[in-house]
Amino acid sequence: MVDYLVLGVAAFGAGLVDAVVGGGGLIQIPALFSVFPNMAPATLIGTNKLASICGTGVAAASYARRVKIAWSTAAPAAIAALVFAFAGAYTVTKVSPDFMRALLPFILLAVAVYTFARKDLGSVHAPMHSGAKEQALALGVGACIGFYDGFFGPGTGSFLVFLFVRVFGFDFLGASAVAKIVNVACNFAALLWFGYSGHLVWQLGAMMAVAQIGGSIVGSRMALKHGSRFVRKLFLIVVALLICKTGYDAIIRLA
Repeated sequence: MVDYLVLGVAAFGAGLVDAVVGGGGLIQIPALFSVFPNMAPATLIGTNKLASICGTGVAAASYARRVKIAWSTAAPAAIAALVFAFAGAYTVTKVSPDFMRALLPFILLAVAVYTFARKDLGSVHAPMHSGAKEQALALGVGACIGFYDGFFGPGTGSFLVFLFVRVFGFDFLGASAVAKIVNVACNFAALLWFGYSGHLVWQLGAMMAVAQIGGSIVGSRMALKHGSRFVRKLFLIVVALLICKTGYDAIIRLA
């Protein structure tokens, strides 16, 4: 019962953070690994996908009601992400659990450094591309991030926001809106594979999905009311704590 409570709180926090700046998996996946250290990583990630697609879907709908979606970028990126996330999800069922756990703190550190450095992320909306070039870049971004999300996942939303800001020149809200749509495609593709291959705990995932939806609703409202500055600070604190914990766990396993 305590384990389910811990995971419910983690899922709520993941939904909240993901709705504003992305990176909810940075909270949810380490929580799953901590509560179920002996469960196959693919099963934990598959369960995470079930919760994540619900929370991300709610966040995407919230943004879509308030932000004009750049479908010329979102559509090709989402299509590529769906295909390559499936490939990534297949790949993750073939890798060593130790490799997965050892990689996590380095991913967390990279995201923390990036988030700290990007103090004015997406403050101006100035699209840089159009036509065939825009669609080609969107396909590339969707393919790369889609595979990463299916293969591992933490920080996918943050990476998407960063790329849509840096590569396409979107502001924060525009980048976040498109990122949520692509993220839904990633989660859907990965979820198909994990469900088909049996790497999914449906009851646990459903419970966490309810908590994620609650967090997404609160996070979306916070973003609109207070902006991203407060949540960004909270995000950095959470990531820093997770780096310490997952780094310590990795050292212990190697010792």
